[in-house]
Amino acid sequence: MKVAVFSTKVYDRQFLEAVNSQYGHELTFFEPHLDTQTTILASGCPAVCVFVNDSLNGQVLEKLAQQGTRLIALRCAGFNNVDVTKATELDMIVVRVPAYSPYAIAEHTIGLMLALNRKIHRAYSRVREGNFSLDGLLGFDMHGRTVGIVGTGKIGVVVAQILNGMGCQLVAYDPYPNPDCQALGVKYVELAELFAISDIVTLHCPLTTENYHLINSEALEQMKPGVMLINTSRGGLIDTKAIIAALKSKKIGYLALDVYEEESELFFEDLSNEVIQDDIFQRLLTFPNVIITAHQAFLTENALHNIAETTLSNITNFEQGLPCPNKIINRE
Repeated sequence: MKVAVFSTKVYDRQFLEAVNSQYGHELTFFEPHLDTQTTILASGCPAVCVFVNDSLNGQVLEKLAQQGTRLIALRCAGFNNVDVTKATELDMIVVRVPAYSPYAIAEHTIGLMLALNRKIHRAYSRVREGNFSLDGLLGFDMHGRTVGIVGTGKIGVVVAQILNGMGCQLVAYDPYPNPDCQALGVKYVELAELFAISDIVTLHCPLTTENYHLINSEALEQMKPGVMLINTSRGGLIDTKAIIAALKSKKIGYLALDVYEEESELFFEDLSNEVIQDDIFQRLLTFPNVIITAHQAFLTENALHNIAETTLSNITNFEQGLPCPNKIINRE
């Protein structure tokens, strides 16, 4: 099947081509994002393969449908960038990769916690400059600290397992408690209580219309002074302006982001020779207690192989008229 692959980087092509030797699809790779201006690139392709920052709103989907596209194959778990209702109206199928490596995201999350706590990023820069002073690098034992996990799906439960091994006290919020977390002794509480008692809050839930800006001024008011906040899920879960205010007031003592609500114009690109126009993002970079990585939590060999395998399997199932367990069902 002819497939137009958007938002392609070297690593995407490497793993997709390697796995495609088993499937034999005709893959055409495009570096630009899919949007209203680039839909023409998919002309004549029954399938498009897209990533987190591709825009599949109603207008884009209509153009794709007019050009003959019938399958939207997401090579990610989240699908908040797809108008699923519109896709259903157009008789288009949307499939995703619901789980590629929860360990990749979870381990990156723990890495961010440790780096923030022990000021590893600052210590690295100091030593490189010949500064061996320990002033300002004081951390705390993770053992015994209370960590609130928002969302206990496949990723959240692995985060819980790692933190349990470190001796943390674990609480969680999820409308659907996970038995694997409960077996670890994780206590499920309401969101307000989680915010109030947690030394560290880490987000592992999908972005929906209901939880957009879940972390806002009101939520921050409920948290402990100096709380550590980690987001490796979706940028839209956090109101960035509210976060900046909380950093300035020292309500937030530590912040790590692997995602950002306006990341589509920034992440995955080399802008080192450009003047970044996003003043809010630039303000975040000025805080010494903030670490930002550019949506790299998923980036392991294991995850990329699994993403390629599931994506191409999804496309094959569609081509052969077979049931696809990874099809997104419109709930509206």
